[in-house]
Amino acid sequence: MHISKKPIGFWSAVSMGVGSMVGAGIFALLGEASAISGSAVYISFIMGGIIALFSGYSMGKLGARYPSSGGIIEYLSQSYGVGFFTGTMGIMLYFSAIVSLSLVAKAFGNYAVTFFPSIAESQMWRNIFSIGIIILFVLINLKGVKDVAVWERITVVIKFLVLAGLSVTGIIYLNPVLLSPSYYPPPNDIFFSIAITFFAFEGFRVITNTAEDMPDPATTLPKAMLTAILLVMVLYVAIAFAVFGNLPVAKVIEAKDFALAEAALPIFGEIGFTVVALTALVATASSINANLYSVTNVTYQLAKDGELPAAFGKPIGHSREGLVISGVLIIILSLLFDLSEIAAIGSISILFVHTVTHIGHIKIITQTGGSFILVLIAAMLSFIAMTLAFVYVSQKSGHVAYILIGFILVASITEIALQKVAKREIKPRVA
Repeated sequence: MHISKKPIGFWSAVSMGVGSMVGAGIFALLGEASAISGSAVYISFIMGGIIALFSGYSMGKLGARYPSSGGIIEYLSQSYGVGFFTGTMGIMLYFSAIVSLSLVAKAFGNYAVTFFPSIAESQMWRNIFSIGIIILFVLINLKGVKDVAVWERITVVIKFLVLAGLSVTGIIYLNPVLLSPSYYPPPNDIFFSIAITFFAFEGFRVITNTAEDMPDPATTLPKAMLTAILLVMVLYVAIAFAVFGNLPVAKVIEAKDFALAEAALPIFGEIGFTVVALTALVATASSINANLYSVTNVTYQLAKDGELPAAFGKPIGHSREGLVISGVLIIILSLLFDLSEIAAIGSISILFVHTVTHIGHIKIITQTGGSFILVLIAAMLSFIAMTLAFVYVSQKSGHVAYILIGFILVASITEIALQKVAKREIKPRVA
């Protein structure tokens, strides 16, 4: 049985959520999102934030009622019982988390090479930096949750100071003409861009995995969830105004992998570029740290329920073997896909799991004390965003759609195989 020393308080939980969200999403995907929605990216960030807020409300209520390091896995089990469906969704969630982490690792590699002009175009060196940062934080997470929380508090302060400074200064000097609605793309493109921008918020789910390490999860978890999402939403919108108020859309798209650092050039010069690039390294590293912690708790819960091999739950250092296995899978995925593909796969997968989770919440809403209307809205918004993202991805990159279908099939086959190989002892859950 997991015994916590209760090191995660309100601000530590907020830091974990912010640290997970403010990573690759804003630093690496701004250029990708602007290629779809142009200077109207801020609208897409607002929409993504609203979806995240409703999802955060639903999961906050679930977490308050069922505090568990398994987070969403526990909520699915409470709603649907431990069985084939919950197991398949749990494995889908795990896949989504691994995909997300591979994107963050790639973003770290892309920014790291900007400090070495002679290797800036080398894909091999980008991969080396990506692999190196994953290995580093697997080792840090092996030391235990206390070191994870301390790192997050430090890095979140650094990120917020730099990004808030860039945003405020950028807004002061912005050119209103560059933000004119006359430059906006068709409305459907703005909606489609949620396929990219929601990914910048999906890390808020990490907070659900801190519940067992909280002294008072019933009060702390919901407040931390909504606080983290609101802070990040305001920050993203401010950054979008600062960037697109100082750079033409074409320039942002051209910079692509390091668009945010490029936006600092006209405001602060080369020093600004360097500072933002350094902050990007800290931010993506922070995101990897927070998400590895979350993934380890998810795999532990899945292994405990018999939905992943028992090896994932075995102790190693101050963590679980699932941490090391996940690190290897993240490295493999980071070598296989590009940023936009990873973002689309991650967004659609997690929105699918969120939709299922909110629908399950409706089944047990009398136990959580949540609002039926708000949870229903959360389910509907997640489903609509998932559908829009899937339609866009299918039009632009057909093989990504096949990968998503493959994920579902692999998750189902894995669950069937595990049920046949091992006799699971399903203990009744106490409501």
